[in-house]
Amino acid sequence: MLFNSIDFAVFLPIVFLLYWLVFSKSLKKQNLFLILASYVFYGWWDWRFLLLILISTLVDFYVGKKLGQETAPKKRKLLLWVSVLTNLGMLGFFKYFNFFIENFTSAFTFFGASFQPNTLNIILPVGISFYTFQTLSYTIDVYRKKLTPTNDGVAFSAFVCFFPQLVAGPIERASNLLPQFYKNRTFNYNNAVDGMRQILWGLIKKMVIADNCAVYANLFFNNSGDYSGSTLLLGALFFTFQIYGDFSGYSDIAIGTSRLFGFDLHKNFAFPYFSRDFAEFWRRWHISLSTWFRDYVYIPLGGSHGGKWMKIRNTFIIFLVSGFWHGANWTFIIWGLLNAVYFLPLLLTNKNRINLDIVAQGSNLPTIKDFLKIALTFTLTVFAWIFFRAESGVVALQIVSEIFSESLFIIPSFEGKRLAVVTAILIVLFMIAEWFGREKAYASADWGLHLKRPLRWVIYAIQLFIIFQFMETDKSPFIYFQF
Repeated sequence: MLFNSIDFAVFLPIVFLLYWLVFSKSLKKQNLFLILASYVFYGWWDWRFLLLILISTLVDFYVGKKLGQETAPKKRKLLLWVSVLTNLGMLGFFKYFNFFIENFTSAFTFFGASFQPNTLNIILPVGISFYTFQTLSYTIDVYRKKLTPTNDGVAFSAFVCFFPQLVAGPIERASNLLPQFYKNRTFNYNNAVDGMRQILWGLIKKMVIADNCAVYANLFFNNSGDYSGSTLLLGALFFTFQIYGDFSGYSDIAIGTSRLFGFDLHKNFAFPYFSRDFAEFWRRWHISLSTWFRDYVYIPLGGSHGGKWMKIRNTFIIFLVSGFWHGANWTFIIWGLLNAVYFLPLLLTNKNRINLDIVAQGSNLPTIKDFLKIALTFTLTVFAWIFFRAESGVVALQIVSEIFSESLFIIPSFEGKRLAVVTAILIVLFMIAEWFGREKAYASADWGLHLKRPLRWVIYAIQLFIIFQFMETDKSPFIYFQF
């Protein structure tokens, strides 16, 4: 079920009203109802994959309980491996099986051998990368004795399948989200209104910015051989804003929807395109995944401690794993390598934590130095997104080659120029709004708060008008559903 669909527009109010009017007197009934609603939400796409969520839930709940009872180190480690192999086994089969078979075949062919294995027609379950990582963090934290295992199977099930963030995050830690299922929840009008404002801003990001950018990003990337370097650069810029509007828009809708039900999720994006270096960018982009890899991969490998070569090794491992997490394609691995190359100089010179504050905090404009840093970081980000979006590494290199050719100086030529100009104007206005809202939880967080209620409703009505005026008629799924 898509957040930007009629189905969800009907589903959400029904769940909201039943949750607060029918089930509010019993915490267990509220949690059970959330499980039911979440299974309906996920099963709307394909009910068969509900079994995967159920397996992950049962295995990790059982492993967590046993880890709380077991003291022998070897048995505890065995229990942990049961969870790791179950979750990563499902993820690996559905997401990477054909990738490894195809590359194994290519390796045999390269050496002159004839090898023709059968691949499987495997459908990737939506959100499997997200909920498997979420449940894995629970068992790892219990194993490390940083978290007390739960005995409440209903609360744990609700934590695993909580529908607002089930299919594309944020990837919540059990230490933050699970305790919220233990506590009685009462309706808070101000939180609900703030949640609705964030949902509205998320829909603008998705339906006005991302979906309109997608028209041109898809056109140029899918037919890259037909266009000049200048047009392809324009396509890379459109994709840069498409993926940000699409994914951060989903996170805003998820966080806002959670607030309607009395839950607080962690922030997943913090205005990353205003970053002054790549260390700052990765503290602001897909924060829940970045911190997951930091805590469960990077730090166990030794982190930034040790010698220079250990730092280099760990940096490349973390970005390669991050790239591979995004999908079974060499383009994602190249994208991860590029980001490792961008990040490494900062780490080796101990400058990876110099930009911890908000850029130009308390000021309307950045300094010239900060502006140039933002421009450089953004430019390199756009370059990396080319490899992320391209169908293959060969196509990505062809696009880059064309961009760095004389055709870069040709005026872009393609169908639909006028609408592309409108989309570009919308992007500029959107980024201005993001800039002036960068110190808030989300850009529109304080719009109209100082005004009387009728005037606030006018502001909301204008945002709704913008959505209906500029939205694409063809509903496109969120990009990160495929990851």
